Amino acid sequence: MSKRSKTNNKEDKVEFKSIKGLFTTKNRSHLMSRIKGKNTRSELLLRKSLWHLKIRYRKNDPRLPGRPDIAIPSKKLAIFIDGEFWHGHDWHMKKEFLRSNKFYWIQKIETNMGRDKQNNEDLIKMGWRVLRFWDNQVKKEFGACLKLILNQLDDENF
Repeated sequence: MSKRSKTNNKEDKVEFKSIKGLFTTKNRSHLMSRIKGKNTRSELLLRKSLWHLKIRYRKNDPRLPGRPDIAIPSKKLAIFIDGEFWHGHDWHMKKEFLRSNKFYWIQKIETNMGRDKQNNEDLIKMGWRVLRFWDNQVKKEFGACLKLILNQLDDENF
């Protein structure tokens, strides 16, 4: 018996899957499905700190537009922690440095940015306050992020 080695079949690279007008290979689609979107290190760090401060929250609340990473219904505060690449941090600069599949990534990230803006508007219309942090911002400036959240929770004018 001979051992067969797994090889990438050319047919897999040729077949495309449409995701809202964006075409990807099966391989790319599989890789992207493995990217963690919930319970990231930054989210866990922020949630643990809020919990220890006795601030109760909902995580990824499906009743709210955009499913905020942290929602505090009693104070109507929605907190998002966005990844720099997926949500376009410094997009006007980074867009120029994309090498492969440039059209796909520009369309995908700009769609994400538009969706973020729409979710913010929808939440504000519902009477919620929205805070958005970049993933690395939470990691590097954790104290400042937590202080901003606490200030929003203490704000009596809202």
